[in-house]
Amino acid sequence: MLLVLWEYRAKPGHTEDFESLYRPDGVWTELLKQSPAFISTTLWHDRRDPLRYVVSDRWTSEVPYDEFIVQFDAEIAAMSARGRRSWDRETMLGRFDLLD
Repeated sequence: MLLVLWEYRAKPGHTEDFESLYRPDGVWTELLKQSPAFISTTLWHDRRDPLRYVVSDRWTSEVPYDEFIVQFDAEIAAMSARGRRSWDRETMLGRFDLLD
């Protein structure tokens, strides 16, 4: 299993917009669901910093994730442009394998 972690800094006054895009029933997840290798998304909110979020996406493995990124490049670019209206910073924290 692959876990892809992203950290975001929402723009002040835009946290509701951000959350509506990136929560598990949000628009981004609907795009990711087009891949049978996508498992789930989890949205985390920092308790001490109201503008800081972490998004975790679970995939069956890295190869189908990379294939999805290539196949849906235009859709991802459009969604990213939409998302940038609600955040100041996006940082990929990494790709992680589950150790059994």
